[in-house]
Amino acid sequence: MHISPYENGNIYNKDPLRDRKLLLNKREIFNLLGLIKQQSCSLIPISLYLKNNKVKVELGIGKGKKLYDKRQDIAKKDAERKINVALKNSMKNL
Repeated sequence: MHISPYENGNIYNKDPLRDRKLLLNKREIFNLLGLIKQQSCSLIPISLYLKNNKVKVELGIGKGKKLYDKRQDIAKKDAERKINVALKNSMKNL
C-alpha cells in the first residue's frame, strides 16, 4: 500500500511503498487465508484511518456475484438507460 511521506519530514521518512505488518493473531490470519483459498472469497479493505501514528485498516470478506445476480443488474441498468434516453428525447421535442 502506498502511504505518502510527511511533507514537512526530514531524511528519516520511511519508504512509501515498503511492506507493512498486518497486526493480527496467527489464528485470525489462518482463518482469513482459509476463507480466501477454499471458498474463493476476496479480502477487501473497507476503511482506513489514523490512530496513534498507525494506519488502521478495516478488512472485509466478499464473495463474487452469482450469474443470476449479474443478469438482474444488467437488465436493471439497461432499463434505466432506456428510460433516460426516452426522457431526453421527449425533452428535446418540447
